[in-house]
This record gives sequence, structure tokens and C-alpha cells, in this order.
Amino acid sequence: MKSGLAESLAKPGGNVTGLSIIEEDLSGKRVDILKETFPKMTRMAYLWHPLAVSYSAADTTSGNPSYDQAEKATKTAGVQLLSYKVWTLAEIERAFADMAKVRPDTLLVLQSPLMTLNSKKIVELALKQRLPGMYPTRQFAEEGGLMAYGPLIGDLYRRAATYVDKILKGVKPADLPVEQPTKFEFIINLKAAKQIGMTIPPNVLARADKVIK
Repeated sequence: MKSGLAESLAKPGGNVTGLSIIEEDLSGKRVDILKETFPKMTRMAYLWHPLAVSYSAADTTSGNPSYDQAEKATKTAGVQLLSYKVWTLAEIERAFADMAKVRPDTLLVLQSPLMTLNSKKIVELALKQRLPGMYPTRQFAEEGGLMAYGPLIGDLYRRAATYVDKILKGVKPADLPVEQPTKFEFIINLKAAKQIGMTIPPNVLARADKVIK
């Protein structure tokens, strides 16, 4: 795998295994949903935190495969990608201060511990600017974010528990494949839509797994 932590999903080798959230494969899908919801979108802010592991320059251009996929998807959609790479809450706040000046049409947030830890603040800053956001997990939507698309995190937690059980019983991590998510969810928060003064197209609303009213 690109991070070097495992040789492959099927045979990780070494002493590492677990479940992947395949974040690098979801940015394109999220951009597509945003473009379908906001067909006149021309500029999208992308808030992201560099991954903790290093990626080979031969694999990606930015050092982050999720960013590279978002960049590719926005180019295909004819949308300008405004990159905001952040490491701290203070930098997140500065990023939103800049967004207030340049006025992007939408916001896409990359999943990371930093973003999850500051999810409520991120949502509040986006709503304050009436900035439609696409977020990585249901937590953001439940805290007031407009939309979220990503793996069903609760299901991953349950599956992780089975791995812990197997390892405690003597199974080597090297012999356990790195599993990928099998369940995803798309959530729309209509309260947020009303707050920022927008209407979700019926075709997008019909695809939601959960609608917060």
C-alpha cells in the first residue's frame, strides 16, 4: 500500500492490519455530489490535513491521494479547487477567514483526526458564511453540516472488535487482510439548508440515506 504500512490489502505482512476508510477513493464522489447539487459551482474550498504518513512523490503530486483525486475531479467538472492545508485549529480559523474574502461556492472537508476533533467548530464557521459544506462522516451533518458522505463508522467499529478478538486469540496481524468499508451513507441536513438559504434538488434529496429535518 502507498503508505508503506502494509504490503497489500489482502496480505499486509509485518505487524499491522485493520480496516481502511478508503478516504482517497471518496473525494471524487463527494465532488460529483456537490456539482450535482450546485451545477453553477465554479470554486470549491478544500480543507485538509496532511496524512500522518508520507507518500511517495511517484504516487501523488501533493503527498495526499485524497487531495489529488479531488483536484482531478474538480478539473473534470470545470471547478477551481482552492486548497487549505491546515495543521491546527488556529489554521482552520485562518482558512475560513480567507474563505470569507474569496467567497468559494462550496466547501469539501477531508476526513482526519484534526477535522473530527474540530467538527463542530468547522460546521459553525461554514454556516456563519452560509457556505454549503460536504463532510466526511455523519457526525458533521448531525452537528449542523449541510451534507455528509462516507463510510458507516459504527459498522467499522464493530468489525474492528472482531479483529481485536482474533489477535488476542493468537492470530497474527500479518495474516488478517486490511478490510475496506462495505456500508456507506449519504446524509442531508435540511435545517442547515434552510439556515444558509438554499434548496436541495429533488434528485439529490432522493438519494439520501438519512434526511435531518
